[in-house]
Amino acid sequence: MLKKVLIANRGEIAVRIIRACKELNIKTVAIYSEADKDALHAKLADEAVCVGPAPSAKSYLNIQNILEAACTTNCDSIHPGFGFLSENASFAKMCEESNLKFIGPSYNVINLMGNKSNSKELMKNAKVPVVPGSEGCVETLKDAIKCAKEIGYPVLLKASAGGGGKGIRKVEFESEMENAFNLVKQEAKVSFNDDSIYIEKFIVNPRHVEMQVLADEHGNVVHLGERDCSVQRRNQKVLEESPSMVLTEDLRTKMGKAAIRAVKASGYTNAGTIEFLVDKDKNFYFMEMNTRIQVEHPVTEMITGIDIVKEQIKITSGESLSFSQKDITFRGHAIECRINAENPDKNFRPCPGKIVELNLPGGNGVRVDTAVYTGYTIPPVYDSMIAKIIVHAEDRNAAIAKMKRALEECVIEGIDTNIDFLFKILSNVHFINNDYDTSFIEKCLIGDRSISDKITK
Repeated sequence: MLKKVLIANRGEIAVRIIRACKELNIKTVAIYSEADKDALHAKLADEAVCVGPAPSAKSYLNIQNILEAACTTNCDSIHPGFGFLSENASFAKMCEESNLKFIGPSYNVINLMGNKSNSKELMKNAKVPVVPGSEGCVETLKDAIKCAKEIGYPVLLKASAGGGGKGIRKVEFESEMENAFNLVKQEAKVSFNDDSIYIEKFIVNPRHVEMQVLADEHGNVVHLGERDCSVQRRNQKVLEESPSMVLTEDLRTKMGKAAIRAVKASGYTNAGTIEFLVDKDKNFYFMEMNTRIQVEHPVTEMITGIDIVKEQIKITSGESLSFSQKDITFRGHAIECRINAENPDKNFRPCPGKIVELNLPGGNGVRVDTAVYTGYTIPPVYDSMIAKIIVHAEDRNAAIAKMKRALEECVIEGIDTNIDFLFKILSNVHFINNDYDTSFIEKCLIGDRSISDKITK
């Protein structure tokens, strides 16, 4: 078992990892920026090291300072969490070269699956259904126009190294192609230092359903069921639930087997997520693989009882999975809401500032993952997500009712949050009736006000 882990992250995921380590009797080292000197993760860890000033590029993305912090505190491993350096193959390789275990897949696999066009080709060979699109990257505007004509509009232009909803543009007509092509290449270069892009057929009104997988270093692979992440705004997930009410048992089995084939084909180890799109005819298509822990992993933990972060650590320690696919059972229904410091009435403008009063919900089947506390000042330089509320109940209707109760209990004064907006989602008749897709927020809560008014009390 690992002895001492440096957590190369901040916020609620850093706190989540620290708690898992403590329960495994593993020492922890937190890193923090000058803006995070009073952050909860820095207070909870056994040790804490400042790695730079507030900007991420000078602190949480500063590989040299992070590795120095790990070495000087005698850590044997690094957990990257999500975001920041979690899918940075160079960082994973440098960890290995520094004799530090990277709690995640190998850098070779991160490279392989991080390039979306290459990973699609791999999935095709593994007989995993993929969205129709270009054969690898498109190099020129002429190539992009030719490919789009072949597969038919509308299409999506996507950054090959993309993630987090960045580097994506929908193109409905050839006249829009030149502008979109240039924009995506520019955004890809700025966001990922890689301007290669590829084209996919735009699947109209899909559901976004992902499969959680675990794979050890001894060839054992399991899936932990699916999460429905279709409630999104600008390709950013807002609410997740499990199980997905769009899947039949037969479809769930097929998607699970496809996810396992994907893992084996890539030689993947540790925790990962295979993301699929499901169309109106119940066809499913591989979209991408996230080679890290996901923001929404608690949803799966609630319905399976499996601690995914602890499993990550055990796998990195060389242990075999202690369960097989037949041992995994799914119980009840879970929903996660992401609490953001933002104002939905002002185009979701971020709202950093000091929390002057805080009351977090509780009770049976309610879990809150957060790093905020009364008196804490939310910095303006990081992601606006400040907490996640996760509920578990016997069925979907009970889970919706429990989440609404939890949101009503949640009091965060001093800043604006999206709590009321989340309540509107849960109260919307289309969400309640499982009649929604990835365009739900734009159509039902932002775009068409006549639809958004159709909520049940």
